[in-house]
Amino acid sequence: ARLTYEEGQAAIDGRPNDTTRPLVDPVLRPLYGAYRALDRARRRRGALDLDLPERRIVLAADGRIARIEPRQRFDSHKLIEELMIAANVAAAETLERLRQPCMYRVHDAPDPPKLAALREVLNGIGIPGLKLAKGQAVRPQHFNDILHRVAGTPYETLVNTLVLRSQAQAAYSPTNLGHFGLGLRRYAHFTSPIRRYADLLVHRALISGQRFGAGGLTPAEADNFAAIGEHISMTERRAAAAERSAADRYIAAFLAERVGAQFAGRINGATRAGLFITLDETGADGLVPIGRLPGDYYVHDETHHRLVGRRTHRSFTLGDAVTVRLVEANSVTGSLLFALAEEEEAPARPGFRRQSRRPGSRARR
Repeated sequence: ARLTYEEGQAAIDGRPNDTTRPLVDPVLRPLYGAYRALDRARRRRGALDLDLPERRIVLAADGRIARIEPRQRFDSHKLIEELMIAANVAAAETLERLRQPCMYRVHDAPDPPKLAALREVLNGIGIPGLKLAKGQAVRPQHFNDILHRVAGTPYETLVNTLVLRSQAQAAYSPTNLGHFGLGLRRYAHFTSPIRRYADLLVHRALISGQRFGAGGLTPAEADNFAAIGEHISMTERRAAAAERSAADRYIAAFLAERVGAQFAGRINGATRAGLFITLDETGADGLVPIGRLPGDYYVHDETHHRLVGRRTHRSFTLGDAVTVRLVEANSVTGSLLFALAEEEEAPARPGFRRQSRRPGSRARR
C-alpha cells in the first residue's frame, strides 16, 4: 500500500483504517522494529541530535496564506529517514567495493573559529555544565550533551540554532571526508534520484560497477566527478537560499495585515544594527533597530552577545524573551521591522538608518 506518514503512524498507534489494518502485524510492526534497531545504533555512534521546530505555510484555495503552523514530526518520518540513511551507506560501501567513483555526501568537523564563537555564547548563558572545552577533539556527542542540558529551558531553540550554525556546510565530493553530523565513515545520497543529481550519479555508478548494461557512467563523467561535485554543491546552496527567500516573503505577506500587533519572541542576535528577533508563533525573523531601543544609547557587547545601555546599564541578551510590535512587513524583500512593545514613541538618534539584514544561514544536511 502507498501510505501517508500520518496513516502509518496512526496504524502503529492503534488507529488503523481499512487500508492499514491488514498491514499492521505482517508489515508495520517489523518495520518499526527495524527502525528502533537503527535508532539505537544512531544513538550509540553519537549522531548529532538537533531539535529545531519546522513550520509549514498552508495556502487557501485562492492562493492566499491561510496559516503558518508547526510541522508535525512522527516516528514514521524518522523511520523513513533511518532506512534511507541505511540505503545511502550501503550504496557508498558497494561503490567502494566495486572500485567505482562515488559522489559522497561529506560533512566535515566544525571550524575552530565557529567553535570559539559558540563557546563564548555558551559561557555567557550561565547554565551549569554548559561548556565546550578548548583544545578537545570535538565529537557530535559533545554537542548532544549541551543540547540535553538546555532541553526544556528558555534557551533550547536558541542553542539548537547556534549549534547548527557552528557546523560545517555539507557538500558533495568524490573525496570521502565522512559525515560528522551523522557519525558515519561513508555516506552517499542514493535514495532520491528525482530530487538530487548526486543520487542519479550514484545510481549510474552502481550500474557501471555491476555491469548492468546501458545507463552507466561514461569515462569522461567519472574523471570529472570533482568538478561535478563542486557544481551541484553550489546549485544546492542556491536552491536552499531561494527556498528561504520564498518562505520569508510568504511570512511577510501573511503578517502585513497585522502591522501594529504585538507578538512574543526571543532575541536570536544582538549586533550593532540592533536586535534580531524570532517570533514564537510563526518562527519569523525580524529586526529591532538599535536606534529604536528605548531610553538610552546602547553599546554592542560582542563578548557576551548583548546590547547594553550606556546610562541605565539595561541589557538585551541573546535568548531573552521579549514582546515586540510589528512596525513594517515588506513582502517584496521578506523583511520585518519590529519595535519593543514598551517603546515610547521617540525620535531615532540622529544619523540612524533602518537596516533589515538577517543573521546567519542554515546548514543542510
